[in-house]
Amino acid sequence: MRAYLEVNDQLEETRQKLEESLYYLGMIQPLPAPDYKQIADQNWMEAWKQHYKPILIGQRLLILPAWLESPEPKRIPIKIDPGMAFGTGTHPTTQLCLELMEIVGEEKGKKKESFAFPLSCIDIGCGSGILSIAALKLGAQKVLGVDIDSESVTNSRENADVNGVGEELILGQGSVSEVLAGQFDFKSAPLVVANILAPVIIRLFDAGLADLIEEKGTIVLSGILDHQAESVIDAGQAKGLQLNEKRQIGDWVALMMSK
Repeated sequence: MRAYLEVNDQLEETRQKLEESLYYLGMIQPLPAPDYKQIADQNWMEAWKQHYKPILIGQRLLILPAWLESPEPKRIPIKIDPGMAFGTGTHPTTQLCLELMEIVGEEKGKKKESFAFPLSCIDIGCGSGILSIAALKLGAQKVLGVDIDSESVTNSRENADVNGVGEELILGQGSVSEVLAGQFDFKSAPLVVANILAPVIIRLFDAGLADLIEEKGTIVLSGILDHQAESVIDAGQAKGLQLNEKRQIGDWVALMMSK
């Protein structure tokens, strides 16, 4: 565990209370003594950017920090400045979703022997907007991105602007029930993506998540730990979906299911 303590008049008192707490906790389980070091103040919102590098995804995509130039001009850049929202592209769940979204376009284009992405998409829990923007750049004509967090909706629009994405990305605060209630431009799509958490995905299946998928459509699900995958698959199959593909990076799993 790492904690940051402000250097102020209460620092020594805070340190004493901390060490008392650790002493009592150490009676349950032995603990090493804490280490302290002083850290110079800096612009933390800017400092983390030094470690955020371009990320190659699949055969076509490149997650590009918004302040950098593309090192791979032949790839499709998705420029992201995540702000306070989830979705820098560094997390395995995001990368797995993007890989499977690319596969959706490859599968759809097989008969034409070319890449053919679904014309519309719904992104449940859009976060930074990374998946919504990727869907548009892969070929979707219209995408609906919703999130229960207003900060995410705002950040998604900012990232859309950076990527030159306009009215083709519809954004709003809400989730499955609001989409099904007709609060947005459309209520279903041939592709639905949801990079959330396994227990939330299972709850959303009960709330009608599968109803967002058009007949013969596809859903890409992630935010799932490997030991939770079977329960998510079961929840999807209970709603008439079949498993097409399962991919894993470390402990994280993404699923592609079809209707």
